[in-house]
Amino acid sequence: MKRLLLLCFPILAATQLLAQDQAAAQQAWMDYMTPGKIHQMLAHSDGTWNYELTLWMSPDAPPAKSTGTSENKMILGGRYQESVHKGNFGGMEFEGHGLLAYDNAKKIFQNSWVDNMGTGIMFMEGPWNDASHSLTLTGKTYDPMQGKDIEVKEVITILDNDHHKMEMFYVKDGKDIKSMEMLLTRAK
Repeated sequence: MKRLLLLCFPILAATQLLAQDQAAAQQAWMDYMTPGKIHQMLAHSDGTWNYELTLWMSPDAPPAKSTGTSENKMILGGRYQESVHKGNFGGMEFEGHGLLAYDNAKKIFQNSWVDNMGTGIMFMEGPWNDASHSLTLTGKTYDPMQGKDIEVKEVITILDNDHHKMEMFYVKDGKDIKSMEMLLTRAK
C-alpha cells in the first residue's frame, strides 16, 4: 500500500499543479478580457461628434480645411471603441474607420485606422496621460509621396466632456511636424 501511495503521489501532485495552472490561466484570461475603468472612460466619448479639420500638406503651405461627423460606439461588450468619420475633403467624399482598444495585459492603448484615401492599415499604440487628459499614440504609416513607411504620432486630448482635439504629426529629422488637427464637438 505504501508503495502504491508513493507511486500515486507524483500523479496526485501533477494533477494538483495542473488544476492550479488551469485556475491561474483562467484568471489570467478573465483579467485580460474584462472591460475596466479605462474602457468606461472610453465609453464617455460614445455618440455623434461634429469636427473641423485642418490639414497641412507641408509646413510652409497654407492649410486646407473641411468639416464632417464622427460616430463613436463601444463594441464587443464594451471592449473596443469603433469610430466612423465621414466628410468631404477637396471635393472627395471621405470615410475613415478607427478601432481603439486598451490592452489590459500590456497596459497600453492600441489604435488601428483605415480610410478611403489609402489601402493600408495604420497601427499605433501609446499611453494615457492623466495629468494632461491626453492619449499619445505612435506608430508608422505608409507615405506614397516618399514611397516608404514614416513615423507618426497622434495626440488625442479631452478638453472637456463635449470637446476633444486630435493632432497628427509625422517625424522628420527627429522632429514632430504637425500635419493635421481635428477639433471635435459633441453633437447636441
